[in-house]
Amino acid sequence: MQSAQDQSPTPKDYPRRIVCLTDETTEILYLLGEQDRIVGVSGFTTRPLEARTKPRVSTFRDADCEAILALQPDLVLTFSDVQAEITRQLVSRGLTVLNFNQRSIGEIFDTIALLSRLVGRQNEGQALIERFKQGLDEIAVSTKAFPYRPRVFFEEWNDPLISGIRWVEELIEIAGGEALFPELRECGKAQDRIVEPTAVAARDPQVVIASWCGMKVKKQVILSRPGWEATSAVQSGHIYEIPSGCILQPGPAALTDGVRQLHAILARVVGVDVAPELGPRPAGQTHLL
Repeated sequence: MQSAQDQSPTPKDYPRRIVCLTDETTEILYLLGEQDRIVGVSGFTTRPLEARTKPRVSTFRDADCEAILALQPDLVLTFSDVQAEITRQLVSRGLTVLNFNQRSIGEIFDTIALLSRLVGRQNEGQALIERFKQGLDEIAVSTKAFPYRPRVFFEEWNDPLISGIRWVEELIEIAGGEALFPELRECGKAQDRIVEPTAVAARDPQVVIASWCGMKVKKQVILSRPGWEATSAVQSGHIYEIPSGCILQPGPAALTDGVRQLHAILARVVGVDVAPELGPRPAGQTHLL
C-alpha cells in the first residue's frame, strides 16, 4: 500500500476554479491548456480573445467582490501593489489569493513556473519558458546586424511622464536599443519612475515609443513638449506607439508580440530589414515563437 506521501497528486488536488484579475495569468493558463480552470477574468482581458467569453469581474484597480464570491473560486490571482486593496478585501472574505509582482524577464519566467506548478503542468511550463527564451535569443542575435544601438525613450504614461519599467527596458536592450533611463529599472513603483520632459530632451532620445495604458497615444502631445522639437527622435520622425496590451503586461504578450514590435521599430530606425519570422504578429492573439 502506498503511503500518503508516495501518492501522486491528481487533477482534483489542484485549484479547479481560478479567477485571474490580470491578462498575463489568463494567457499563461491558456498556453498551458488549463483554460477550463478559469471561471472569471478582468474586464481588460484581451489575450487570447476567447478569454473574453469568461465572466468579467474587475477592472485593473477595482473588483466586484460579490461577483467573485459568487463564482466560488478556490484561487484568485492578482498583481502588484495596484491590486493590494483588492487582495486585502478578498482575503478578508475568506478567499485564497496569490498576488504576483513580477518586474523583470527573469521574474516573468518565475511566474510561469510557479503557475504551472499550481495546476500540475510543470513540464509544460518549463517547455513554455524555453520557447520564450529561444525567441528572445533569436531576436538578440538578429540585432548583431544593427550598425548602432539607438537611444530609446519608452513612456508608459504621459501625465506625469513615466518611464523605466524593468521588463520593458530589458526587452528594449534585447531588441537592439539602449534604454534612455537605465537607472529607473530598479524602481518598482510608478511614482518613483516619473521623469521631467526636460530631462528626456537633455538625453536626446533617437526613438520615442509610447504605450499609454488604456489610452490612445496622441502624437501631437509628444511633439508639443517644450524642448522636444530639437531631439533626434522628433527631428527624424521616429515616434511610435505599441499597444499597451502587447508590452505593459509582464507575461507572454511582452515576450512575444511586444519584443517583436520593439525589434521591428528599432530595425527601421537603423535601416536594417527584419527577418519575416521575427516580425510583428497580429495583436490580441496568443502566439508562441
